[in-house]
Amino acid sequence: MRTSKCCMVVAVLAVLALGSVLWATNPAPTKITVPDMHCMGCAKKIAAKLYEVPGVAKVEANIEATTLTVTPKPQQAPSPKAMWEAVEKAGYKPTKLEGPSGTFTKKPQS
Repeated sequence: MRTSKCCMVVAVLAVLALGSVLWATNPAPTKITVPDMHCMGCAKKIAAKLYEVPGVAKVEANIEATTLTVTPKPQQAPSPKAMWEAVEKAGYKPTKLEGPSGTFTKKPQS
């Protein structure tokens, strides 16, 4: 009985440790709101610019919500300012950027 409890405690600790490692290597995504993104053509144009930002692994668009979700590469954190500017370079105006670095309603300083 005692060995069984010990094994269960070790298993739980292993799962918690693995979860911590996965979280550290897969940082939180960033959500960017772009109200004038009306179609997939718009989304593709913006995504192309976001993929030029160092550290960006994946960009997913939600046309209905007018948002883009940017997933970073493992152990990397794309610059909020660079992502904001990428949307502007595509010809659109972001109104909100929410991510691990905070929430911004104007262009971040870094």
